[in-house]
Amino acid sequence: MKYMLIWRATDEGNAAMAGADFEKVLESVGRYNDELIRAGVLLAAEGLADAEEGVVVDFESEPPLVTDGPYGETKELFGGFYILNVASKQEAVEWAKRAPSFGAGFKTEIRRVTTIDEFPQDNEWIQKERAWRESTGQL
Repeated sequence: MKYMLIWRATDEGNAAMAGADFEKVLESVGRYNDELIRAGVLLAAEGLADAEEGVVVDFESEPPLVTDGPYGETKELFGGFYILNVASKQEAVEWAKRAPSFGAGFKTEIRRVTTIDEFPQDNEWIQKERAWRESTGQL
């Protein structure tokens, strides 16, 4: 099963990271990534640029309203993610607990990634997506 580990930080957590030794952060994250790789569970891991660089497309109006910058409160934003292929939610939790700790103001949300097999297989769009996934080696 695939699980996404979503790294979240509060304003206080982000402020604390601003003063952190970047080399030490890279080393701790690098060691964690290496563990995931050696265990064969890492499928993807990405950090995100600062939310101030982002754009929000809001569908509450027609046409959708496009605004610069982050959407909502900082606690709603995330700064990076991992996608792991593990046997259970509990295993995903155990990996999340082993992630580098940057102190108060940081949390990791864990969500199962659904698979195409969970959708109606007789649906035209699901069939097209399945064919694309098969042609790109994803299935």
